[in-house]
This record gives sequence, structure tokens and C-alpha cells, in this order.
Amino acid sequence: MSAMTARHWELEDLDLGRIDRAAVGGDWLTFKIVATASFIETGSDLYARNLREFFADDRDFARWLAHSWEPEELRHGAALRAYVEVLWPEFDWERRFRAFLDDYSRTCTLPDLESTRALELAARCIVEMGTSALYRSIHAYSCEPVLRKLAYLIYSDEVRHYKMFFRHFARYQGREGRSRVRVGRTLVKRLLATRSEDGRSAYGHVWDFAPNPDGQSLDASYAAFSRDLTGILRRHAPPEMLTRMILKPLALPSTIVDAATRLSGPLYGLWLSSANWVRA
Repeated sequence: MSAMTARHWELEDLDLGRIDRAAVGGDWLTFKIVATASFIETGSDLYARNLREFFADDRDFARWLAHSWEPEELRHGAALRAYVEVLWPEFDWERRFRAFLDDYSRTCTLPDLESTRALELAARCIVEMGTSALYRSIHAYSCEPVLRKLAYLIYSDEVRHYKMFFRHFARYQGREGRSRVRVGRTLVKRLLATRSEDGRSAYGHVWDFAPNPDGQSLDASYAAFSRDLTGILRRHAPPEMLTRMILKPLALPSTIVDAATRLSGPLYGLWLSSANWVRA
């Protein structure tokens, strides 16, 4: 699996014909997670365009964004879409995605980025931490082998993306010299992102396909979905590793990082409580 990730896996590597339909049948939580994530990942080219513009004169980094990060994010979306369409062919993915994209494009704009390059890259580290937690948890939660494989591949990509964003954060931080307080405010802001425009917007175009015997409203359904997903993350996301990912941009002394890790990550607990659970 690591070799496949190193060569930048393709959709054909998943062998969707081997999906164990019985393992997913009736699992509407899996449907909601995968369908919502497929919308977010497929819409990542909007965010990528903003980042490329923001870093336009940084040739090497802009090239990585255009030729590695964006194509890999879009590959995630294509694979998740294909999985949904195999298992739930009645779900009109294209029509619903277009409606989502119309909403999402209004909020995913260049002015929404952080005020400096170092701070935007610090924020990106938090996003990649969050998505790596999500896909590692899906891998552990699912009983379906093809989805487990796909989630692991995406998880591996997201960890690698984190490392690249952190490398460039360190480079820009060396130039900008933002204080730990300023960087920390950016990290906490992203950790506690409660507006969740993209996640909630995507869910709004997915939720009504699933059975709704209790007649829940969108708000009630999304709240229940968030609770269920938070439970999966609590059971399966590794708090020690993720705490280190959260704290790394602060360049704290190792003794402080080790202490936070031994406490299983209070910052990670805050993220679980209120974060935007998946972002492009």
C-alpha cells in the first residue's frame, strides 16, 4: 500500500468491482460521510485556484500546488464519487454536486485566506491534520475492504500534504517572523471553525437522499450526523500523533509538546468538539 501511495495511485487501483455490497448495505452513515466528502474533495479546485493566486510568484510551491496537490485532491473526489455511484446509483451525483458548487463558490474566495502566507500555511496544516484524522477514522470504522483501502490511500496523501505545507510554512515563517501568539491564534481559529460552510453546505445536498423516518429537518439531521462522526473520530483517530501535528507550527520546546501528547491532546479534543469536520 505504501508503494502504491508513492507512485500516486489511480482510480483503477481500487478495483471497484470488488466492493462488498453486503458490508455497506443499509449503512446510511457511510453513505453520508462518503458522499459529503466526495463533494468537498471534488470542489477543491476552487481553493487550489485561490492558493495558486496567493503564491503566484513562488514558482516551486505554485508548481507543486498545480501539479501535485490539486490533482491528488481531485483524485480523492473522483474515487469517492465512483464509490458512491457504484453503491447508490440512484443518487444523482452530478446534479447535486453542481448545486453544492454553486453554493460553495460564493464562500471559497481569495479574501477568505489568512492575511499572510505563513499564517495561511499554518491554517493549511490544521486542515490537513483534520482530513488525515477523518480518513484514518473511516479506514478503521468501515467493514468494507475497498472503502478501507481508499480511505487509507487518501489518509496517506493528506499526511504527505501536511508535511509539504509545514515545510513551506517554516520557510515563510523564517521571513515573516510571526509570534507564537499570532500563529497560535490562527491555529485555534481553524481548530474551532464553527461556521462549517463547506461541510454543512455539502451535507445539505446529500442528506435528503437517505431515509428519514423521523422527519428530521436539515439542521437536526446535520447535528445528528456531526455527533455520529465525532464518535467515530474519538474512537479511531490517534490523538497523540494529531496533537503533534496541531502543535508543530508553534515550534514549542519538546518538553511542552511531550507533555501535551501525554495528556492525549487537549487541543485535539477542542477540534473534535466543534471543528469543520472536512475541508478541501
